[in-house]
Amino acid sequence: MKWSWRLGTIAGIELKVHATFVLLLVWVGWAHWTQGRSISAALEGVLFILVLFACVVLHELGHALTARRYGIKTRDIVLLPIGGVARLERIPEEPIRELLVAIAGPAVNVVIATVLFLLLSATGTWEGLSAMTMAEGPFFARVMIANVVLVLFNLLPAFPMDGGRMLRAALAMRMDYLQATQIAANVGQGMAFLFGLVGLLWNPFLLFIAFFVWIGAAQESSLAQMKMALGGIPVKRLMITDFRALHPEETLQRAIELTLATTQRDFPVVEGDRVVGVLTQQKLIRGLTEVGRDAPVASVMERDFQLAELSEMIEPAFVRLQSCNCSTLPVTDAGRLVGLLTLENVGEFLSIQSALKG
Repeated sequence: MKWSWRLGTIAGIELKVHATFVLLLVWVGWAHWTQGRSISAALEGVLFILVLFACVVLHELGHALTARRYGIKTRDIVLLPIGGVARLERIPEEPIRELLVAIAGPAVNVVIATVLFLLLSATGTWEGLSAMTMAEGPFFARVMIANVVLVLFNLLPAFPMDGGRMLRAALAMRMDYLQATQIAANVGQGMAFLFGLVGLLWNPFLLFIAFFVWIGAAQESSLAQMKMALGGIPVKRLMITDFRALHPEETLQRAIELTLATTQRDFPVVEGDRVVGVLTQQKLIRGLTEVGRDAPVASVMERDFQLAELSEMIEPAFVRLQSCNCSTLPVTDAGRLVGLLTLENVGEFLSIQSALKG
């Protein structure tokens, strides 16, 4: 995700924070300073947000580690002002597994809230719900309430919240996956409409949530349709077979000539029969700026790249294509380059399929 900074890794998963998260900290610090007119009040407000988002990280780890049990990797966890996102490589195909992955996040917040409640009760600092809010009261009591709110919010049956995925998983146990997704998406967009209506009459912040939910539901429906359209189709049916490749010792000038003479954006770099790299358009432009047109392709090519096998189905290959920082996958057969799979030709295939059905 663009404008994201890497904080480190947790359980082998990269943790990133989006640049806009800093704006949230600044806004919270300013709001507490204007209310309390002291640095300590501002610092306490910022600390509360940091502790709350630590709970959000644990929530997302619940999703990620549960998905890992089913062989699904997590690309990273990104912290945004509106919460966190664990970007799984794919959604579990079995509805029961998707249900368990979705439940795992809110379950973590339930555990956190329960532990805090027991600690507050044992120390005699629990004042009861009537005296508590997320803005006033003992620090850890406010953290407990915030975790309860996170659970309730995420259980709303609307994408992209966990409740929407739970609803889709429950429906998918009784009907077709695409139909279940469309029903869950419709429920989510219905809730978005209600959020928007209440936001206009009461709280403008709900308008932002309504927009977030509406877009999330539409995207989930589109992804499900794409998944169904690509199901059971082999890579060899979609791959490009008329392409150009480069040798590691060829110059960037040769890459310029091929870029201008063809419609190809990325070029596989082949030595013998083995793919050793990919020269993306981004790497080419950067290389021309930094080392010039006479530099060898090997000096700027991408060495950490993904491959697709000729015999595999398109869906897992397309997932890798979406998750990597590239728009092209070299397709190999027994290690020999036989084609290219690009985002453009997958999109063209989907457009053609839609036109034929329409």
